[in-house]
Amino acid sequence: MEYRRLGASGLKVPVLSFGAGTFGGRGELFGAWGDTDAREARRLVDICLDAGVTMFDTADVYSAGASEEVLGAAIKGRRDRVLISTKAGLPMGDGPGDAGTSRARLIKAAEDALRRLGTDYIDLFQLHAFDAGTPVEEVLATLDDLVRAGKIRYVGVSNFSGWQLMKSLAVADRDRRPRYVAHQVYYSLVGRDYEWDLMPLGLDQGVGALVWSPLGWGRLTGKIRRGRPLPAQSRLHRTADYGPPVDDELLYTVVDALDEIATETGKPIPQIAINWLLQRPTVSSVIIGARNEQQLRDNLGAVGWSLTPEQIAKLDAASATTAPYPQFPYHRQEGFARLNPPLPR
Repeated sequence: MEYRRLGASGLKVPVLSFGAGTFGGRGELFGAWGDTDAREARRLVDICLDAGVTMFDTADVYSAGASEEVLGAAIKGRRDRVLISTKAGLPMGDGPGDAGTSRARLIKAAEDALRRLGTDYIDLFQLHAFDAGTPVEEVLATLDDLVRAGKIRYVGVSNFSGWQLMKSLAVADRDRRPRYVAHQVYYSLVGRDYEWDLMPLGLDQGVGALVWSPLGWGRLTGKIRRGRPLPAQSRLHRTADYGPPVDDELLYTVVDALDEIATETGKPIPQIAINWLLQRPTVSSVIIGARNEQQLRDNLGAVGWSLTPEQIAKLDAASATTAPYPQFPYHRQEGFARLNPPLPR
Protein backbone atom coordinates (compact mmCIF):
# COMPACT_ATOMS: atom_id res chain seq x y z
CA MET A 1 0.00 0.00 0.00
CA GLU A 2 1.26 3.45 -0.91
CA TYR A 3 1.08 6.19 1.72
CA ARG A 4 0.84 9.90 1.01
CA ARG A 5 0.98 13.04 3.13
CA LEU A 6 -2.43 14.44 3.92
CA GLY A 7 -2.19 17.84 2.29
CA ALA A 8 0.64 19.89 3.75
CA SER A 9 0.48 18.09 7.10
CA GLY A 10 2.91 15.55 8.45
CA LEU A 11 0.23 12.85 8.64
CA LYS A 12 0.70 9.98 6.19
CA VAL A 13 -2.42 8.18 5.04
CA PRO A 14 -2.96 5.14 2.79
CA VAL A 15 -4.05 5.92 -0.77
CA LEU A 16 -7.13 3.80 -0.08
CA SER A 17 -9.23 4.40 3.02
CA PHE A 18 -12.25 2.43 4.16
CA GLY A 19 -15.60 4.20 4.37
CA ALA A 20 -17.78 2.91 7.19
CA GLY A 21 -21.04 4.28 5.79
CA THR A 22 -22.21 0.67 5.39
CA PHE A 23 -21.87 0.05 9.14
CA GLY A 24 -25.04 0.17 11.22
CA GLY A 25 -27.75 0.19 8.56
CA ARG A 26 -30.20 2.62 10.15
CA GLY A 27 -32.54 4.79 8.09
CA GLU A 28 -33.59 4.84 4.44
CA LEU A 29 -30.31 6.08 2.98
CA PHE A 30 -27.81 4.22 5.12
CA GLY A 31 -29.96 1.11 5.28
CA ALA A 32 -29.67 1.00 1.48
CA TRP A 33 -25.88 1.34 1.73
CA GLY A 34 -25.50 -1.66 4.03
CA ASP A 35 -26.19 -3.05 7.49
CA THR A 36 -22.83 -4.42 8.58
CA ASP A 37 -22.77 -5.40 12.27
CA ALA A 38 -19.77 -5.44 14.61
CA ARG A 39 -18.78 -9.03 13.84
CA GLU A 40 -18.80 -8.48 10.09
CA ALA A 41 -17.10 -5.11 10.51
CA ARG A 42 -14.25 -6.67 12.45
CA ARG A 43 -13.63 -9.09 9.57
CA LEU A 44 -13.57 -6.19 7.07
CA VAL A 45 -11.15 -4.29 9.30
CA ASP A 46 -8.94 -7.41 9.44
CA ILE A 47 -8.78 -7.50 5.64
CA CYS A 48 -8.07 -3.77 5.44
CA LEU A 49 -5.20 -3.93 7.92
CA ASP A 50 -3.68 -6.94 6.15
CA ALA A 51 -3.71 -4.87 2.93
CA GLY A 52 -2.26 -1.74 4.58
CA VAL A 53 -5.54 0.19 4.63
CA THR A 54 -5.22 1.85 8.03
CA MET A 55 -7.63 4.81 7.82
CA PHE A 56 -11.33 4.38 8.47
CA ASP A 57 -13.81 7.15 7.70
CA THR A 58 -17.20 7.63 9.32
CA ALA A 59 -19.53 10.41 10.55
CA ASP A 60 -21.99 11.02 13.33
CA VAL A 61 -24.86 11.21 10.85
CA TYR A 62 -24.11 7.78 9.36
CA SER A 63 -26.91 5.56 10.67
CA ALA A 64 -27.55 8.10 13.46
CA GLY A 65 -24.30 7.27 15.23
CA ALA A 66 -24.44 3.50 14.72
CA SER A 67 -21.62 3.59 12.17
CA GLU A 68 -19.25 5.09 14.75
CA GLU A 69 -20.40 2.55 17.33
CA VAL A 70 -19.82 -0.43 15.02
CA LEU A 71 -16.46 0.93 13.89
CA GLY A 72 -15.42 1.42 17.52
CA ALA A 73 -16.30 -2.18 18.31
CA ALA A 74 -14.47 -3.44 15.21
CA ILE A 75 -11.18 -1.71 16.08
CA LYS A 76 -11.29 -2.48 19.81
CA GLY A 77 -7.90 -3.68 21.04
CA ARG A 78 -5.99 -2.28 18.06
CA ARG A 79 -6.57 1.45 18.24
CA ASP A 80 -2.85 2.09 17.82
CA ARG A 81 -2.91 0.44 14.37
CA VAL A 82 -5.61 2.62 12.82
CA LEU A 83 -6.41 6.20 11.88
CA ILE A 84 -9.96 7.33 12.57
CA SER A 85 -11.60 10.03 10.49
CA THR A 86 -15.06 11.23 11.43
CA LYS A 87 -17.28 14.18 10.60
CA ALA A 88 -19.86 16.38 12.30
CA GLY A 89 -22.14 19.27 11.42
CA LEU A 90 -25.11 17.77 9.58
CA PRO A 91 -28.42 17.47 11.47
CA MET A 92 -28.61 14.76 14.12
CA GLY A 93 -32.07 15.77 15.29
CA ASP A 94 -34.76 18.44 15.04
CA GLY A 95 -33.61 20.61 17.93
CA PRO A 96 -31.94 24.01 17.45
CA GLY A 97 -28.62 22.66 18.73
CA ASP A 98 -28.69 19.41 16.76
CA ALA A 99 -27.00 20.74 13.63
CA GLY A 100 -24.26 23.09 12.56
CA THR A 101 -20.80 23.86 13.88
CA SER A 102 -21.36 26.26 16.75
CA ARG A 103 -19.03 25.95 19.74
CA ALA A 104 -21.63 24.06 21.77
CA ARG A 105 -22.47 21.75 18.87
CA LEU A 106 -18.84 20.92 18.00
CA ILE A 107 -17.85 20.18 21.59
CA LYS A 108 -20.85 17.89 22.03
CA ALA A 109 -20.29 16.24 18.65
CA ALA A 110 -16.65 15.52 19.46
CA GLU A 111 -17.49 14.11 22.90
CA ASP A 112 -20.28 11.96 21.46
CA ALA A 113 -18.00 10.65 18.70
CA LEU A 114 -15.26 9.76 21.19
CA ARG A 115 -17.78 7.85 23.30
CA ARG A 116 -19.30 5.97 20.37
CA LEU A 117 -15.88 5.12 18.92
CA GLY A 118 -14.53 4.02 22.29
CA THR A 119 -11.39 6.12 22.00
CA ASP A 120 -9.87 9.17 23.64
CA TYR A 121 -8.74 10.91 20.44
CA ILE A 122 -9.76 11.30 16.79
CA ASP A 123 -7.02 11.45 14.18
CA LEU A 124 -8.96 13.60 11.69
CA PHE A 125 -12.06 15.56 12.64
CA GLN A 126 -13.92 17.13 9.72
CA LEU A 127 -16.78 19.58 9.38
CA HIS A 128 -19.37 17.79 7.26
CA ALA A 129 -20.67 21.03 5.73
CA PHE A 130 -20.19 24.79 5.99
CA ASP A 131 -22.36 26.45 8.64
CA ALA A 132 -23.21 29.94 7.39
CA GLY A 133 -24.85 30.79 10.71
CA THR A 134 -21.71 30.42 12.84
CA PRO A 135 -18.73 32.80 12.54
CA VAL A 136 -15.64 31.14 11.12
CA GLU A 137 -13.69 32.54 14.07
CA GLU A 138 -15.92 30.65 16.52
CA VAL A 139 -15.54 27.40 14.61
CA LEU A 140 -11.75 27.61 14.41
CA ALA A 141 -11.35 28.67 18.04
CA THR A 142 -13.38 25.64 19.13
CA LEU A 143 -11.35 23.27 16.96
CA ASP A 144 -8.19 24.82 18.38
CA ASP A 145 -9.41 24.05 21.90
CA LEU A 146 -10.18 20.45 20.94
CA VAL A 147 -6.73 20.03 19.41
CA ARG A 148 -5.02 21.52 22.45
CA ALA A 149 -7.05 19.20 24.69
CA GLY A 150 -5.74 16.21 22.72
CA LYS A 151 -9.22 15.13 21.63
CA ILE A 152 -8.54 15.65 17.93
CA ARG A 153 -5.23 15.75 16.08
CA TYR A 154 -5.92 17.14 12.61
CA VAL A 155 -8.86 19.09 11.19
CA GLY A 156 -10.51 19.07 7.81
CA VAL A 157 -13.74 19.86 6.01
CA SER A 158 -16.15 18.21 3.60
CA ASN A 159 -18.35 19.63 0.85
CA PHE A 160 -17.11 23.22 1.19
CA SER A 161 -17.14 25.64 -1.72
CA GLY A 162 -13.91 27.35 -2.69
CA TRP A 163 -14.68 30.65 -0.98
CA GLN A 164 -15.80 28.92 2.22
CA LEU A 165 -12.57 26.94 2.46
CA MET A 166 -10.34 29.86 1.52
CA LYS A 167 -12.01 32.18 4.02
CA SER A 168 -11.51 29.57 6.74
CA LEU A 169 -7.84 29.10 5.87
CA ALA A 170 -7.25 32.86 5.84
CA VAL A 171 -8.81 33.27 9.28
CA ALA A 172 -6.82 30.30 10.59
CA ASP A 173 -3.60 31.93 9.41
CA ARG A 174 -4.58 35.33 10.81
CA ASP A 175 -5.64 34.01 14.21
CA ARG A 176 -3.00 31.24 14.38
CA ARG A 177 -5.55 28.46 14.51
CA PRO A 178 -5.15 24.92 13.13
CA ARG A 179 -5.39 24.85 9.34
CA TYR A 180 -7.64 22.46 7.49
CA VAL A 181 -5.38 19.85 5.89
CA ALA A 182 -8.07 17.75 4.22
CA HIS A 183 -11.14 18.32 2.09
CA GLN A 184 -13.45 15.33 1.71
CA VAL A 185 -14.98 15.78 -1.73
CA TYR A 186 -17.10 14.08 -4.35
CA TYR A 187 -14.87 13.30 -7.34
CA SER A 188 -15.23 10.65 -10.02
CA LEU A 189 -14.99 10.07 -13.76
CA VAL A 190 -18.63 11.16 -14.02
CA GLY A 191 -18.26 14.07 -11.58
CA ARG A 192 -15.15 16.19 -12.18
CA ASP A 193 -16.41 19.53 -10.84
CA TYR A 194 -13.81 19.29 -8.05
CA GLU A 195 -11.16 20.14 -10.64
CA TRP A 196 -12.43 23.61 -11.51
CA ASP A 197 -11.95 25.53 -8.24
CA LEU A 198 -11.20 23.20 -5.36
CA MET A 199 -8.27 21.32 -6.89
CA PRO A 200 -6.28 24.50 -7.71
CA LEU A 201 -7.09 25.76 -4.21
CA GLY A 202 -5.86 22.50 -2.70
CA LEU A 203 -2.62 22.72 -4.68
CA ASP A 204 -2.02 26.31 -3.64
CA GLN A 205 -2.97 25.92 0.02
CA GLY A 206 -1.77 22.39 0.79
CA VAL A 207 -5.19 20.81 1.31
CA GLY A 208 -5.36 17.12 0.43
CA ALA A 209 -8.43 15.55 -1.12
CA LEU A 210 -10.16 12.59 0.48
CA VAL A 211 -12.42 11.34 -2.29
CA TRP A 212 -15.89 10.06 -1.49
CA SER A 213 -18.07 8.10 -3.92
CA PRO A 214 -15.26 7.38 -6.42
CA LEU A 215 -17.65 5.20 -8.43
CA GLY A 216 -20.10 8.02 -9.09
CA TRP A 217 -22.69 7.08 -6.48
CA GLY A 218 -22.62 3.44 -7.58
CA ARG A 219 -22.83 4.11 -11.32
CA LEU A 220 -19.33 2.95 -12.30
CA THR A 221 -19.68 -0.67 -11.28
CA GLY A 222 -19.91 -1.94 -14.85
CA LYS A 223 -23.52 -3.04 -14.34
CA ILE A 224 -25.17 0.12 -15.72
CA ARG A 225 -25.01 0.30 -19.49
CA ARG A 226 -26.57 1.96 -22.50
CA GLY A 227 -29.88 0.43 -23.55
CA ARG A 228 -30.32 -1.65 -20.41
CA PRO A 229 -32.65 -1.05 -17.44
CA LEU A 230 -31.15 -0.27 -14.05
CA PRO A 231 -30.29 -3.61 -12.39
CA ALA A 232 -32.94 -4.70 -9.91
CA GLN A 233 -30.41 -4.94 -7.07
CA SER A 234 -28.94 -1.47 -7.63
CA ARG A 235 -29.16 0.78 -4.59
CA LEU A 236 -29.79 3.68 -7.00
CA HIS A 237 -33.47 2.67 -6.97
CA ARG A 238 -33.62 3.99 -3.40
CA THR A 239 -30.73 6.47 -3.19
CA ALA A 240 -30.41 8.22 -6.58
CA ASP A 241 -32.08 11.40 -5.28
CA TYR A 242 -29.59 11.67 -2.40
CA GLY A 243 -26.47 11.69 -4.56
CA PRO A 244 -24.99 13.94 -7.25
CA PRO A 245 -26.82 13.81 -10.59
CA VAL A 246 -25.08 12.35 -13.64
CA ASP A 247 -25.96 12.89 -17.29
CA ASP A 248 -26.84 9.52 -18.82
CA GLU A 249 -24.92 10.07 -22.06
CA LEU A 250 -21.79 11.11 -20.14
CA LEU A 251 -22.07 7.96 -18.04
CA TYR A 252 -22.40 5.70 -21.08
CA THR A 253 -19.48 7.39 -22.86
CA VAL A 254 -17.27 6.91 -19.80
CA VAL A 255 -18.35 3.27 -19.42
CA ASP A 256 -17.51 2.64 -23.08
CA ALA A 257 -13.98 3.95 -22.48
CA LEU A 258 -13.69 1.91 -19.29
CA ASP A 259 -14.76 -1.18 -21.23
CA GLU A 260 -11.95 -0.68 -23.73
CA ILE A 261 -9.38 -0.31 -20.97
CA ALA A 262 -10.78 -3.29 -19.09
CA THR A 263 -10.16 -5.39 -22.18
CA GLU A 264 -6.59 -4.06 -22.45
CA THR A 265 -5.69 -4.50 -18.78
CA GLY A 266 -7.85 -7.38 -17.61
CA LYS A 267 -8.94 -5.18 -14.70
CA PRO A 268 -12.60 -4.69 -13.73
CA ILE A 269 -14.23 -1.32 -14.32
CA PRO A 270 -14.37 -0.18 -10.64
CA GLN A 271 -10.63 -0.75 -10.19
CA ILE A 272 -9.87 1.29 -13.31
CA ALA A 273 -12.12 4.16 -12.17
CA ILE A 274 -10.40 4.27 -8.77
CA ASN A 275 -6.90 3.97 -10.27
CA TRP A 276 -7.63 6.99 -12.48
CA LEU A 277 -8.42 9.03 -9.39
CA LEU A 278 -5.14 8.01 -7.75
CA GLN A 279 -3.26 9.69 -10.61
CA ARG A 280 -4.96 13.06 -10.06
CA PRO A 281 -3.34 16.09 -8.37
CA THR A 282 -4.10 16.73 -4.65
CA VAL A 283 -5.67 13.29 -4.08
CA SER A 284 -4.32 11.95 -0.79
CA SER A 285 -6.71 9.03 -0.39
CA VAL A 286 -9.73 7.49 -2.10
CA ILE A 287 -12.43 6.22 0.26
CA ILE A 288 -13.75 2.81 -0.72
CA GLY A 289 -16.84 1.20 0.71
CA ALA A 290 -17.94 -2.41 0.81
CA ARG A 291 -21.00 -4.28 2.02
CA ASN A 292 -19.15 -7.57 2.11
CA GLU A 293 -15.73 -9.19 1.96
CA GLN A 294 -15.81 -9.79 -1.82
CA GLN A 295 -16.58 -6.14 -2.61
CA LEU A 296 -13.75 -5.04 -0.37
CA ARG A 297 -11.22 -7.39 -1.94
CA ASP A 298 -12.33 -6.27 -5.40
CA ASN A 299 -11.78 -2.60 -4.54
CA LEU A 300 -8.39 -3.30 -2.98
CA GLY A 301 -7.28 -4.43 -6.43
CA ALA A 302 -7.25 -0.78 -7.56
CA VAL A 303 -3.69 -0.34 -6.20
CA GLY A 304 -0.37 -1.95 -7.05
CA TRP A 305 -0.54 -1.02 -10.74
CA SER A 306 -1.05 2.11 -12.85
CA LEU A 307 -2.92 3.09 -15.96
CA THR A 308 -0.72 4.08 -18.88
CA PRO A 309 -0.61 7.73 -20.00
CA GLU A 310 -2.58 6.72 -23.10
CA GLN A 311 -5.30 5.07 -21.01
CA ILE A 312 -5.51 8.07 -18.71
CA ALA A 313 -5.84 10.36 -21.74
CA LYS A 314 -8.67 8.18 -23.08
CA LEU A 315 -10.56 8.45 -19.79
CA ASP A 316 -9.85 12.18 -19.56
CA ALA A 317 -11.37 12.71 -23.01
CA ALA A 318 -14.41 10.51 -22.36
CA SER A 319 -15.22 12.23 -19.06
CA ALA A 320 -14.46 15.83 -20.08
CA THR A 321 -17.18 18.45 -19.70
CA THR A 322 -17.20 22.18 -20.36
CA ALA A 323 -15.92 24.15 -17.40
CA PRO A 324 -18.26 26.75 -15.89
CA TYR A 325 -17.47 30.47 -15.91
CA PRO A 326 -14.97 31.88 -14.94
CA GLN A 327 -12.85 28.79 -15.59
CA PHE A 328 -14.22 28.39 -19.12
CA PRO A 329 -12.16 31.18 -20.76
CA TYR A 330 -8.92 29.74 -19.36
CA HIS A 331 -9.24 26.80 -21.72
CA ARG A 332 -10.36 28.71 -24.81
CA GLN A 333 -8.44 32.02 -24.87
CA GLU A 334 -4.68 32.12 -25.29
CA GLY A 335 -4.21 35.04 -22.94
CA PHE A 336 -5.99 33.33 -20.07
CA ALA A 337 -4.13 30.09 -20.75
CA ARG A 338 -0.77 31.84 -20.36
CA LEU A 339 -1.85 33.21 -16.99
CA ASN A 340 -3.40 29.93 -15.83
CA PRO A 341 -1.34 26.97 -17.04
CA PRO A 342 -2.82 23.45 -16.93
CA LEU A 343 -2.78 21.60 -13.64
CA PRO A 344 0.16 19.24 -13.14
CA ARG A 345 -0.33 15.61 -14.03
